[in-house]
This record gives sequence, C-alpha cells and structure tokens, in this order.
Amino acid sequence: MNVLSAAIALFTSTVVSSAASSSNPFAPKTTTNAANSHYIGSLLRQATPLNRNHRSLEDAYDGQVQVDLSKYSIKFEKCQTIKQYNANGGNNNNGVDTTLATKRFVIFRLCPDSSCSTCNYNYGEYIIDIESYLDATVQHKLQQQENYCESCNQCIEIEAAMAQAAANGQDYEDDSNGMCNSINTSTCYDQCQNIENMSENGYADASEYTTCGKVYENENTGKVYYAGAVCAASGTRIKIALFRDEECSTLDDSVTEMEQYIKNENGYNVKLSYHLLKQTFASGECIASCTEENDNNDQNGEVQVSEVCQSLYEEAGKCESNHGFTTGINANADNYAVQLSNEQSVCEFISTVNAGHYDSTGEIILSGGRTTLSNSAMTTGGQKFALTFFVIGTVGLASYAAYLHQKIVKGSGAELAEQGGAIA
Repeated sequence: MNVLSAAIALFTSTVVSSAASSSNPFAPKTTTNAANSHYIGSLLRQATPLNRNHRSLEDAYDGQVQVDLSKYSIKFEKCQTIKQYNANGGNNNNGVDTTLATKRFVIFRLCPDSSCSTCNYNYGEYIIDIESYLDATVQHKLQQQENYCESCNQCIEIEAAMAQAAANGQDYEDDSNGMCNSINTSTCYDQCQNIENMSENGYADASEYTTCGKVYENENTGKVYYAGAVCAASGTRIKIALFRDEECSTLDDSVTEMEQYIKNENGYNVKLSYHLLKQTFASGECIASCTEENDNNDQNGEVQVSEVCQSLYEEAGKCESNHGFTTGINANADNYAVQLSNEQSVCEFISTVNAGHYDSTGEIILSGGRTTLSNSAMTTGGQKFALTFFVIGTVGLASYAAYLHQKIVKGSGAELAEQGGAIA
C-alpha cells in the first residue's frame, strides 16, 4: 500500500459523520385587500463535538489556546462525496443496502487578510464533514441576515426622523455611529420583506434541511423519504436531496421533483429557496471573516475571533505546515499533539480529494480505469477490450490445443500400426 492509499484508508476509516429584485418569488402576495458530528477519530483532536450552541476556544481548552485567527477569512474550496466500507452495514428496515457508507466532506481554507480571490500562501487548508460545516456557516449567515434586517429598520426610522426634523427646520443628531453608511434603505426593506414572507408564498429555506431528517412518510405505501445536504456540480455547490435511509446515504434517483415530498407545517407542498444556503459555498469570495463584528473589538486593543471560525477550526482536520500557516497547531503543539502528529496524513487525504480521485458518487478513480465501491460492477472501455481480447485468445489457444492433441493421437495410431505390421 503506497502513501496515498494509506492516507485515504487511515482518514476515511476513522472519520464519523456526525437580495431580491421585484421579480423575486418571495415578494409579498398581492390581494384585493393589500398589495428564512459529531465526528471523532485518530486524525482529529479528542474532544467533545460542538453543538448548535457553539462553544469557544476558551471553553475547549480552559483558556489555554492562543490561536489567533482574527486576520483570516473562510473560503469554500470543495464538497466531496466518499464511499467507504461500513463495518456495521447490512440491510436496514427500509431494505436499503448499507454495506457501503456514504460520507460527505467540505474542504475550506483560512485565507489571510480577506484574500480569498488568491489565497496562495500563509493559509490553512481544512476538511470537515458537511453537516458540521453547514451547521456553523448557516448559523453565521442567519445571524448576519437578522442583523442586516434589524439595521435596515433602524436606518429607515432614522431617515424618517431626519426628514421630519428638516421639515420642521430643526437639526437632527445622528447617533448611529455610521451604521447606515453601508445600508441601502431603498432596497433593504423589500429584501427583508421577501425573506419574512417566504413561507406564506409557498417557499421553504433550504438551509433548514441540511441535517438529515425525515420529511415524508406514506403509511399506506410504506414509502419514506429523508432530506439532507449533498455535493453537487462537481463539488462546487451544495444542494438538498431525498434519501431512502435515515443516514442519508442512499439517494433515490427516481425522484425528479423533490418538492412534491417537501411540505410545510400546514401540509402544503413547498419549493426550496437557496437564498441563504448558496452563501455558504460562494465561489472566489470569502464566506465569513474571522474577526467578530461587535463594538468590543476596539476596546483594550483586543480583537475577538468569530464563532464560525472557532467552531470550524476546532472540528476540522488540519493541513497548515505545507502552506506556510505557522501560527496554528505548530505554534500550539501541546494542545494539538494528536492533530500535529497526523497532519501529513490529513494533507495527503485533502490532496487526494482535490486531485479528483473520487467521482461524484464517491467511488475511487485510479488512472487508467475505475475501482468501484458500489454493489454493482462497472467496467471501463479499456477493461472491456482487455476482457474481449483474453476471451478470444483463450478460445484460440483451446482450439490450437485440441488440434495438437488430435494430431498427436493420429500420429501415435499410425506409428503403432506400422510396428504391428513389422512384427507380423
């Protein structure tokens, strides 16, 4: 087994998965009355996994960790499906073969100084299960969205107050500290109304379905569907799909319109909106800054690290030394001894995924052919040619062997006949 295969086997065997314009479909309806893993293993730090109430780095190590991520930003790199042998596999209650477990991972980077468009040195590269990645980034984007709409309302009120004061010939003291400088009040209200009215307009936020869960069950037919996040578009996107098992491992390819199985709390079918979810895998730009956006950063000369960066950094497998990132696990060896000792294995695994050694279904691709991990065999064109060549060759050799055998037998018979005549 070479280094590449060893890295793949070591990592995969231990990881457990744990806005709008006027034409926006979320705009308020017009009526006659009126016009939003846990996973552990030998490659990852031994620690209690984060839940939705994310703990900080200080909680994780009693204030001993001194990793400064404040000058970095998160960049989405790739989403990848990977199949691996499931030791506890078999057939589940729904008749789904679980011999092979399907895992989905996200590779992301921490880029210096918001340089997500380049990010070619002094960066860290990381890999994490898709649910943990989306758990952290979706929560961050939700908070940003709430803050934006709250600021929008405040700025609209301030503008109205300023206009009223001007009409009365009075001065207005603006105490917003420049908050409204980045808010376009002519568009923000409509955007926030679109989001607020999403449900009543027959839409559901796709980010609500990123964690595997049951969405449909028909007691008469026994059909059950689960929804969860999957990698799409060669790993450049993330979408919601339907599965036939509670682990969201086996996709149901027969479903062409999944919206017919997604219903709201009133039992009506809804369509999925990717308005928020698509922000977690934006291409060529920073997903989030690691600097906490609050009023405390300028006090005492300290900068706080955002929760999204804390959460992802703590849970992810890390590859830093290869990219010149020296202030992470290398600078905190006592707290990251396990991850530091396995860093090169993680780097090998990330390199394998980035190099395209897995296809979209999670099967391993080797140069010159395909090694499949599915239950049904797959053969490439080269393999078919080789198989045909060997079959024809085998038949030809068998025919030639039969010919030689017949010739030998006839030759031996004639020789015995001559010997018999001589004796007589």
